[in-house]
Amino acid sequence: MEPTPQLIRQQNLDRAIARLCSIDEMRHTCPTLSREGEPMLSSDSVKKIARLAGRLLFPGFAEDSVTNPSVMRSSMTLDAYELIDVLTHQVMAAMCFSAGGCSTPLSEIHQRAEAIAEDFVTALPEMRRILDTDIQATFKADPAADSPYEVIASYPGFRATVCYRIAHQLYEAGVPILPRMISELAHSITGIDIHPAATIGHSFVIDHGTGVVIGATAIIGDRVCIYQGVTLGARSFVKDQDDNPVKGLPRHPIIGDDVVIYSNATILGRVTIGQGAVIGGNIWVARDVAPGEKLVQARADNFVSSGGANSK
Repeated sequence: MEPTPQLIRQQNLDRAIARLCSIDEMRHTCPTLSREGEPMLSSDSVKKIARLAGRLLFPGFAEDSVTNPSVMRSSMTLDAYELIDVLTHQVMAAMCFSAGGCSTPLSEIHQRAEAIAEDFVTALPEMRRILDTDIQATFKADPAADSPYEVIASYPGFRATVCYRIAHQLYEAGVPILPRMISELAHSITGIDIHPAATIGHSFVIDHGTGVVIGATAIIGDRVCIYQGVTLGARSFVKDQDDNPVKGLPRHPIIGDDVVIYSNATILGRVTIGQGAVIGGNIWVARDVAPGEKLVQARADNFVSSGGANSK
């Protein structure tokens, strides 16, 4: 008896689902399925981590944050323990995922992940102290800002900086994957792309911010201000004998203290921008810049046209 078209479709669907569920076929994308009990990375949980950390850092500004001082301690205690729980689970997932299904007992991975999560929460007061310098510097740099509270509540540059400092803390703790997921969360919301491995000093300002890119090995000093469209990128990649990029080599700029970089400037390679330098807008920089030096485009009336009706 010939199978009906409906039966054929059902069989095809069953085969497709069987392949989608195949551990062998998804091992390179979901290594945490290699043994029972390994947790899975979750973008929803990453959002929750960022949200809970934000509520602890700035109570009253994040959603559902308590504003009544009489119950703040108990509310923030609940948030702290919930953050530890969610972060422990996701750090475990990141460790299992990165290791491709390592043989370390899950109990040991859990212990290490829980310690990292607890250390992260105990580091939040110092993180807030650094973020406070970012807030004050942003308020001081922007005449359109009515108050520091406006910076916290509405500035995309500051929001991206908060996510960077959260992600960087986890990166410094040796957590794989998860820091990048947190930074990319901010990237998707603000259009600002800061790699969690970058090193950024205090009193950091990103004004407007859309299109800012800061690479993994970039080093930024204190009291630095950058505007929208700025790229701190790499010029090229060293490749190994198999033509694969060599990881971890310093390839992004070093920005000294008190530097200002205006909109759409592009600074590439392991160059050093000296203390107090000013980089004008729409400039391509691939060399060291001396302390105090100012790089700006020539005035438009100094350019000589190379063609057209007004050429001489």
